[in-house]
Amino acid sequence: GPPFTHQQMPRKMVYYGQTSCEQDTERYLDVVKYVFSSYKKEVPLVVNTMGWVKGEGLLLLIDIIRLLSPSHIVQMDVYDWKAMAPLTPQYVHLTPGLYTKGKQQGKCKQMGGSGAEDWKPSEEEGDASAPEYKLLYVHPEFPRAGVAGEARVHSGILRDMSILGYLGQLQSPDIGAVLPLHSLVPYQVPFNAVALRVIHTDVAPTNIMYAVNAGWVGLCRIPDEISCQTDGPVLLTQTPVCDCLGFGIVRGVEMEKKLYHILTPVPPENLRAVNCLLLGSIAIPNCVLVGQQGVEGEIPYVTSDYNYSI
Repeated sequence: GPPFTHQQMPRKMVYYGQTSCEQDTERYLDVVKYVFSSYKKEVPLVVNTMGWVKGEGLLLLIDIIRLLSPSHIVQMDVYDWKAMAPLTPQYVHLTPGLYTKGKQQGKCKQMGGSGAEDWKPSEEEGDASAPEYKLLYVHPEFPRAGVAGEARVHSGILRDMSILGYLGQLQSPDIGAVLPLHSLVPYQVPFNAVALRVIHTDVAPTNIMYAVNAGWVGLCRIPDEISCQTDGPVLLTQTPVCDCLGFGIVRGVEMEKKLYHILTPVPPENLRAVNCLLLGSIAIPNCVLVGQQGVEGEIPYVTSDYNYSI
């Protein structure tokens, strides 16, 4: 079935916090390296790459192929679209990626006379051999296979479904009674127990609580000890590449008692290891905020009075 129907806790997970890696390809590669480093090769590994295969996306794909050294690559062509070369070992060997260099071809030095037999490859070329993998090239014969544009809408819907499926773990197993989020009991987390970081944009420290309130956060574990002299929020200056143990919603921020109120299905024994909240550009599905039962008056963060000409 579709992904939201059979969610499982991954063995290793990093919260990237954005639906596209265009803005920060360097951190994306760092994340891939970090997750891949825990692969123990005891089982076959299937790597599902992104659909971004134009421009920098293709260069990044070449970097990832070099980094992971796969045994097989399955390349699905698109009907009637010839923009992408077959990713043969020779092609990947010679083509520069976004951060890795390709091997130079045909660099020669003249040795004496002008005869063609006197031209020899230079030493710089070395004996680096092309990567060894089997390319399986699939060419679909039906029109409109892999047409761009529709995927973005579908992936947005599937992402919302995944978040809703994940939040479904907060519900009691009794079928019938679906409790609205505001009637579930949240965890209270002191400001100084967790570090905080907004991944996708710069937020002034004075506005950070507005950004985090009603936000979808990755519950993460950084190796550093959280040391805070005050009882105020602990703000990180850089986005860490670290383990993510699950997700939650910051249901409220209590400034007087300096507490975050967090709803999450992550079990308490795992929550003990969480010392970092990462907020990305992934939003809580609209239906969660708009479709809450029993709310009187205005719903915060939700407006129907919206001017589309802005």
